Amino acid sequence: MSNTRLMDRRFVIPGAILIQLSLGAIYAWSVFTPALKTAGWSKLDTQLVFALGLASFAVIMVGAGKAITRFGPQKMAIAGGLTLGAGYLFAGLLGATNFWVVLIGVGLIGGAGIGLAYVVPIAVGMRWFPDKKGMITGLAVAGFGFGAMGWVKMAGAWGHMIENIGLASTFIIYGIAFAVLILIGSIWMRMPPRDWLPEGFTLPASKAGAGGENFTIIEMLRTPQFYLIFLTFTASAGAGLMSIGLMKLYPMEALQAAGYGAVEASAIAGTAMAVFFSLANGLGRIIWGTLSDKLGRKRSVIIMTASQALFLFAFTYMAGNAWLLYLGAALIGFNFGGNFALFPTLTADVFGTERVGQNYPMVFLSYGVGGIAGPILGGMLGDMGNFPLAFSICAGACLAGAACTAMVMTPDHEEATHHFSVHGFMHQMHLDHLEEVIDHAVHPDHYRRVR
Repeated sequence: MSNTRLMDRRFVIPGAILIQLSLGAIYAWSVFTPALKTAGWSKLDTQLVFALGLASFAVIMVGAGKAITRFGPQKMAIAGGLTLGAGYLFAGLLGATNFWVVLIGVGLIGGAGIGLAYVVPIAVGMRWFPDKKGMITGLAVAGFGFGAMGWVKMAGAWGHMIENIGLASTFIIYGIAFAVLILIGSIWMRMPPRDWLPEGFTLPASKAGAGGENFTIIEMLRTPQFYLIFLTFTASAGAGLMSIGLMKLYPMEALQAAGYGAVEASAIAGTAMAVFFSLANGLGRIIWGTLSDKLGRKRSVIIMTASQALFLFAFTYMAGNAWLLYLGAALIGFNFGGNFALFPTLTADVFGTERVGQNYPMVFLSYGVGGIAGPILGGMLGDMGNFPLAFSICAGACLAGAACTAMVMTPDHEEATHHFSVHGFMHQMHLDHLEEVIDHAVHPDHYRRVR
């Protein structure tokens, strides 16, 4: 305890960034797909690995959030780093072009490693920086966004690793690098003492925005605030993920319709995605997180989702002009990145900072829902020749999300704890069963109920 008490909280920042830089590997998957398609993979095969990675990430993260309370954040970070590294080593050593080997190694095992470690820097950072929760969360998750671009460039345009040493060796080197960086970052993944606060900082008197009332998962699921936040994140994440999937296809079509040649249109659209969207995505995490410390989390989410709706509507008119395309890609990417700084901190503010490691993974499941709905919508309407409608529908969803967030008020902890109505009792029975399933899965040998 004394070591934790004496630790300089500033070390949490580089530790969190090192961990998230490695976890961003999941968004670097696209750099491997050309080599796999050359080896005979179909486009569907490559997307199945990515989809399984996202699914494994989201599902494992739910159990990992609860496991932090038993094993501690440092052990969870180490487990995540070793698992992520092992997944890439598995793929590199046993067959880098074998579909099932890569699906299991990079998709299933690698995704699980990301899920084990992702929430650790967020939960630890908020506990050490209760006075700057938005800033610390933004810095942590910015590593996730910037890391993806770095791993892509090293394997491709900058380092030419795949070209020079092959896909298998690249997987092996990446697996080792991921594990080492996360192990280094885990050194500082320790919680402060329970009642510790920075010198000169006191918690606000009001519960709102302070994370003062700590809800268990089941108590959180009994509140309408959870579902309002869940719907907002689903709409905002789904719009961003649809935009990622279409950021090259749709502009290429729009640019060629405006008179650009096919090669030029492809180059412009690629720059819009790889440079403008990606950089703004990383910056948005830091800037939105920092702004939310000043503006408040709820207000920031409303502004972000409402402005995203405007950008998505406008994008259908911007995609056919190179410079307007760059601007549109940057604006959409900036707001997309803001999701990952604002929703963890909003969850902490509404349902308690001490429980954010357990509660945020449940909120984050909305990212998985949006990740399925958004890209499928974009693909279906794209096949019908109507990309603009896809952007317009997502814009409408973001406006609805802003309205949902506007209705979020401080939840009644007493009401969430006790349900005496017939409907509430039946709902409680269902949720209590869900809690048993979760707890048995996480703690099969040491089952306990959290109240």
